[in-house]
Amino acid sequence: MKSDRGEIQELPRPTPPPPPQNTGDKPLTTEETKEYHKGCPGCQLEKANESRTGIPYLNFFYICIIGITSSLPIQSLFPYQYFMIRDMNIAKREEDIGLYAGFVAASYFLARTFSSVPWGISVDKYGRKPCIVISILSVIFFNTLFGLSTRYWMAIVTRGMLGMLCGILGPIKAYATEICRKEHQALGMSLVTSSRAVAFVLGPAIGGFLAQKSTHIFSPKNPYLGDAQISEEVEAQVDLSNIESGKAKVSSDTSLKNLLKNWKFVSSVIIYCTFSLHDVAYLETFSFWAVSKRKFRGLNLTSQDLATVSAISAYPYMHNLHGLELKATITTACNILQNTAVTQKQRGAANGISVTLLSLFQGLAPAGAGILFSWSQKHVTGLFLPGGQILFLVISMVAVIGLILTFKPFFSMSDALSRS
Repeated sequence: MKSDRGEIQELPRPTPPPPPQNTGDKPLTTEETKEYHKGCPGCQLEKANESRTGIPYLNFFYICIIGITSSLPIQSLFPYQYFMIRDMNIAKREEDIGLYAGFVAASYFLARTFSSVPWGISVDKYGRKPCIVISILSVIFFNTLFGLSTRYWMAIVTRGMLGMLCGILGPIKAYATEICRKEHQALGMSLVTSSRAVAFVLGPAIGGFLAQKSTHIFSPKNPYLGDAQISEEVEAQVDLSNIESGKAKVSSDTSLKNLLKNWKFVSSVIIYCTFSLHDVAYLETFSFWAVSKRKFRGLNLTSQDLATVSAISAYPYMHNLHGLELKATITTACNILQNTAVTQKQRGAANGISVTLLSLFQGLAPAGAGILFSWSQKHVTGLFLPGGQILFLVISMVAVIGLILTFKPFFSMSDALSRS
């Protein structure tokens, strides 16, 4: 460049940037590497998933076994619950048996309502394995005590303690999404749902077949202990040796306030809870109606007959509208959306909140269904429809409400999947 005087001047050269400093032992890369915390079970799983390309069949097998054995006691009581309450002589009138039976079923879910969030926080803090082991042991112990119940208060207390100490649903859902790569998460979550659905079919079948047939094996005062013993034998076969454990750091990211502000997560939980309320209410109502006498327009089935129905078909709704396959699809989809809507560090607490609300809805379902069932038996005639038909109509409306909630503006699939 020439100046005004004609002299040639050199332009200042730009100073080159300093070379990158390698202060550690790790090689420099252009991409940002993930930071893993020592002793964090979630970090260990993520690190293992980076090198794992196939499906973790063994861990998925453990999920299936845990899901089946832990869910067997939840709904195995429905075929014999009516007769169990009748034998306790707590109801002054036959029409009130359904009312008392509904509170027994509700005690499990209502107790789980108060313990699910603490379970979820504990899962994030202490790892998945300790919570799963404690839950399985509580299933064995309190389900056995429930089978020994000869008093109404004992049945209520044992079912309530079982619900409070069985915190397995939250950690097993979080674990299913963490032991595999993202492309296999749908399979892992579907196994959680499918194993529980299988248990919901086998549970009533086993409970119904064994309830009245175990008198010659156990004390005549405890004919309902057989199902508890079967559950204990199956539970003893569970091997949790390969489930990762450890202590995780408690992060502010698990704040309950932040989770409740996440509408993608909250909307999927509400839809999940609505369909679950319908499912539990229908299952209990159908069981009570099937074993009630003809004078109440019931089917007058025995517990063995009801077990046969449960073994053949989960629900007698039309196959294309309701049933086991639709329930599994809804549950799997909602569980996947709940876990993809939050970060890995939030999943324990998120599933704790989900199970809390789920337990509240499922606790209201049998209690409300029992009250409505008793009302329907007292109003067999005299209304525009028989009481039993009104009862099933009300329950069906819950499913309609759940269907409406799956549309905009309440729920948006594209927004819910934006994190995945």
